[in-house]
Amino acid sequence: MDSHLLHALAERVLVWDGAMGTQIQAANLSQDDFILRAQPHQSEAVNAAAQRMEGKILDGCNEALVFTRPETIEAIHGAYFAAGSDMVETNTFGSTSIVLAEYEIPELVYDVSLQAAKIARRAADKFSTLAKPRFVIGALGPGTKLVSLSQTTWEELESTYCQSFIGLLEGGSDGLLLETLQDLLMVKAGVVAAERAMAETGRQVPLFVQVTMEQTGTMLLGSEMGAALNMLESFASVKAIGLNCATGPVEMTPHIRFLGQNSTRPLSVQPNAGLPVMEGGKAVYKLTPDELAAHHVRFAEEHGVAMAGGCCGTTPAHLKAVAEAVGGRPHSGNAHWQKVRHLFPGFDFELRTDEQAAALNLVGCSSLYQFQPYQQDNSFLIVGEKTNANGSKAFREMLAAENWEGLTELARELEGEGSHVLDVCAAYVGRNEARDMKILLGYYNRHITVPLMVDSTEWPVVEVALQTVAGKPIVNSINFEDGEARTERILGLCRKYGAAVVALTIDELGMAKTVEKKVEIADRLLAKTREFGLADHDVFIDCLTFTLGSGDEEFRASGEATIEAIKEIRRLHPRVNTILGVSNISFGLKPAARQILNSAFLHFAQEAGLTSAIVHFSKIKPQSQIAPEVWEIASDLVYDRRKFAVA
Repeated sequence: MDSHLLHALAERVLVWDGAMGTQIQAANLSQDDFILRAQPHQSEAVNAAAQRMEGKILDGCNEALVFTRPETIEAIHGAYFAAGSDMVETNTFGSTSIVLAEYEIPELVYDVSLQAAKIARRAADKFSTLAKPRFVIGALGPGTKLVSLSQTTWEELESTYCQSFIGLLEGGSDGLLLETLQDLLMVKAGVVAAERAMAETGRQVPLFVQVTMEQTGTMLLGSEMGAALNMLESFASVKAIGLNCATGPVEMTPHIRFLGQNSTRPLSVQPNAGLPVMEGGKAVYKLTPDELAAHHVRFAEEHGVAMAGGCCGTTPAHLKAVAEAVGGRPHSGNAHWQKVRHLFPGFDFELRTDEQAAALNLVGCSSLYQFQPYQQDNSFLIVGEKTNANGSKAFREMLAAENWEGLTELARELEGEGSHVLDVCAAYVGRNEARDMKILLGYYNRHITVPLMVDSTEWPVVEVALQTVAGKPIVNSINFEDGEARTERILGLCRKYGAAVVALTIDELGMAKTVEKKVEIADRLLAKTREFGLADHDVFIDCLTFTLGSGDEEFRASGEATIEAIKEIRRLHPRVNTILGVSNISFGLKPAARQILNSAFLHFAQEAGLTSAIVHFSKIKPQSQIAPEVWEIASDLVYDRRKFAVA
């Protein structure tokens, strides 16, 4: 992406503007200023809305001022530029159909955004020089409804964010910003919408994302910063990550430190002017300009913050102090971003090689609430298997009865047993899989803290699932059974929505049986995942196995073949993850025998380099808890050792 804004960001600390609302309040506008009126220069949509509203006062709708008082909005932008800001945000914090519907003008999303961007563009052009260009950032806030709480839908969010971003892009914005975000599923919808808007307009600009961490130490819905960062790092279009609103700089410091230590992107920070104090029935922000500037100096020097600004309560005076303190200074960048830039000049945040992937600290998946590393110090990544219609009778029965609370409790039990991830499959003959998956994952997204593995053979179901689950899930699975078309479709979804993937060693000839064939298909799968920009660590190769329970001569060596294939794949591709549905090895045996054989097979697979497994973890026993003679029998079966075979 060739962007003057990104070039400037690579060279020096850039200074944001401060609060728009604070300055609008200071302008002492009257109620008359919040009445839409038809004007010859306005669009048909705006004039139609003005006639329909018949002089209604849109009290509190600051976005309407781009039509009724454009000179006031331009003057506010100008005041921040005059103070030294490099960038201003458009007056579009609530420019979504969800917010504007509260003022009965939801149809004006595009018009508000277009007009707001044009106003900011005029102000930026007046202050721009060759030495100091000024930038317009098309900014959208969270709205008033949370998608993870089912107050709105993914479809509505993506559509209205996209419409607004199109207006902002066509109005001349140099970059886009999602700010004050409180729900990771909303963040994901906003990122997808921004990418869609850029594709539809043909304008590729940097996208910045700022989440809001409450005084509780998490986002509003309970998301940890690690979960937010892990999800955002999946999107190459996100060029800077940061924080704004809710608290002052003191309360933000731990989160800024975390980002500085773990993010591969430049950091953006816009604190409030401290925590508000109620005086005379009004919220008053006490942090002085010099105090805010001092915090930003520390953020830049200690944590490498590259974009500094202010949020609620901050004024041009605050930003003047910030600009004088840090504006234009060359920055070291946060430590982790610099590590990436040093190793890979021109690195554009697209993890396409093993070496680039190695630069990431947060290698793993995440839920709405928490980050889960793939690598476990004393274990393997445990993927619970009971939330699966193909493998659990209890799950199927509750799904048929649409007992969503019971299904949620089943998932909680797997969490309690120690599962790090839950494999979720709602494919049940005679039922609508997409509908069931959407409802079920809606429950799991809110109530289950561990990440989810979306298990389906149908790409439309996978897409519905990825629009329902916050964080960074894993998709199970891809293979070449029907050629490459479906695999490419699924990988496109993983790229679009930010997901890892399970890849099965199956090609057009069927499931691989030999070590050589398993490795060959794995190589082909990895070539395809790399083509779609997935990092090797986000690919879980499943070497599969046939049951040893049938006694069929053809499959007697399948356990050993799977183990040896895992060993070879890990040797050839050390950053790739490997996974197995362990219980497949014992299908057809009695429960007691299955438990022993599964435990032994898992043990040997781990020794070969297996990093994760889909298991009923409470049914797995360590070798020390199995009688030596029984363990030996299971081992002989896995490795097809026929000590007592008749010649």
